[in-house]
Amino acid sequence: MTLKSRLTLVATAAVAVAVALAAGASFLLVRGQLNHEVDRGLRRTATEAAQIPFLESQVVLGGPVPAIPSTLRMTAVYTQLVGDDGSVVRPAGTVAELPVNARDQQIAAGTAKMALRDVTVDRVHVRMVTVPVRTGLALQVGRPLEDQDRVLRRLGVILAIVALGGIAIAAALGRIVARATLSPVEHLTAAAEHVASTQDLSATIDVRDDGELGRLAASFNAMLNALDESRKQQRQLVADASHELRTPLTSLRTNIEVLALSGLSAGDRTQLIRDVSAQLEELTMLVGDLVELAREEAPPEEELVDVRLDEVVTRAVERVRRRQPGLVVTTDLQPWVVTGSGAMLERAVTNLLDNAVKWSPVGGTVTVRLRHGEVEVRDEGAGIEPADIPFVFDRFYRASGARSMPGSGLGLSIVRQVATAHGGTVRAGSRSDGLPGAAVSLTVPGVPAVVPAGAQVD
Repeated sequence: MTLKSRLTLVATAAVAVAVALAAGASFLLVRGQLNHEVDRGLRRTATEAAQIPFLESQVVLGGPVPAIPSTLRMTAVYTQLVGDDGSVVRPAGTVAELPVNARDQQIAAGTAKMALRDVTVDRVHVRMVTVPVRTGLALQVGRPLEDQDRVLRRLGVILAIVALGGIAIAAALGRIVARATLSPVEHLTAAAEHVASTQDLSATIDVRDDGELGRLAASFNAMLNALDESRKQQRQLVADASHELRTPLTSLRTNIEVLALSGLSAGDRTQLIRDVSAQLEELTMLVGDLVELAREEAPPEEELVDVRLDEVVTRAVERVRRRQPGLVVTTDLQPWVVTGSGAMLERAVTNLLDNAVKWSPVGGTVTVRLRHGEVEVRDEGAGIEPADIPFVFDRFYRASGARSMPGSGLGLSIVRQVATAHGGTVRAGSRSDGLPGAAVSLTVPGVPAVVPAGAQVD
């Protein structure tokens, strides 16, 4: 069953229940009102008749019982007198006898008051009242309910027809309402089917309201836009990676072809082998950076632990010092704890240091400072041109002054990706102390670390 059919069925069922309850309540209300009018008339007739003096008398079942006057016989359809012993006297010429029960005898004996009930007399539905006349005698008056029952049956038929008509109209209106209500869902389904069959992520849904379906359509559009943007980034990454890989691969092939030639001197062959090794190292770093960027996701939960960011920076600084023994790296680190992946954070800090090393002159100094979760790395190079600052963290972006230097243009992109995965930020610009050089920083939220008394901190 489709969603539209289910909504139509639910709406129809709800209206059917409401119509049935309304019809039933109307029927019961009318029947109660009619019964009330009949009961009031019976009580009035019986009460007035009980006050009429009985002038005639006859003997019934061995005891004197007053006869029913002719005026009462003309007033009620069913009339009879009941003794406290259950004896009955009826008007002359009548054969229908009203039933007598123990309560009627109690009323005749004076131990109970008036009673109303429904009885059947000769297969006729009768409403009957029993009232006391004097001690030892009660009067029963009955009125047939054939006319009332006929009216109620007609009313029941009319209410049933109205209810069925209302349910039919409700079913038709429910289908119309379901169609109008689910129209955005149908558009959403059509758009999803279109995307699935054509892979066209530019298809969107027109958002016409702010309700639940409107928000669903807006969320669907946002999802399509995100997928489209992700696909564009993926294509751009592949295109940029292909472009960046082409240069080292071409150089490698050229050098290998030259090595295959005969007649090279030992010095030339040694230089070519050195160049091939350097190009292979550059290619390996480029592939590693591409793999790192391809992750584009937060670290798994099992990798999320409390990490001393100052210790991560210390390890990265030691690695750079070993690779660049002629470079001075100074540190000023505040103990700081973050929740994240130590490996990813160390990779990001190492990339910041490698970037500073690349721009630092021979014998220069790289300053690393950690305060309140911000790792700032300063170099003594030429600095960053203002026009390049907005793009230094973009993939494969290389400033005009860096195109002659080794590197893939992915190091700072990885820094930004690690910062985003840890809820942090990145920043690049000139040094704040007025000295020449650039300052690039990574900020990760955390809390100050509690350092035991006497512990040494860089």
